[in-house]
Amino acid sequence: MSEMPIRMHHGAVSVPNLEESIAWYRKMLGFEVEQRFRIPGEPVEVAMMKLGDLRVELFEAENSKPLDASRREPDLDFRTQGNLHFAFAVPDVHAFADTLRERGADIVWVRDFEFGSNAFIRDNTGNLIEFVQQKDMA
Repeated sequence: MSEMPIRMHHGAVSVPNLEESIAWYRKMLGFEVEQRFRIPGEPVEVAMMKLGDLRVELFEAENSKPLDASRREPDLDFRTQGNLHFAFAVPDVHAFADTLRERGADIVWVRDFEFGSNAFIRDNTGNLIEFVQQKDMA
């Protein structure tokens, strides 16, 4: 198979209250609404949030099930099959976590490992988001 260009477009998160999650992603991370729409024939409202080339798609579906408690903990989350979390690169995990802490974010941890440094936070509904330190960022 010949190589075809591919890049990440977005990650998606189901949330109980779209307006509250839009406000959280705006305040904590600087995302703005790129577009809003409903899924035809389904009781689902969607907001595509954008920050530069990054996108997060937020879904509010009627009668959705709440996030299981184990999915809110990085060391338990990987024990459930399926999508786990999405990660963003930042130049300095510790400084970025300090900024998020000042904004009132729910910081799970900031850790340094042999393979690199990372931080996990929870969004306003408990979904995990990872930040990976990538020092070569401009």
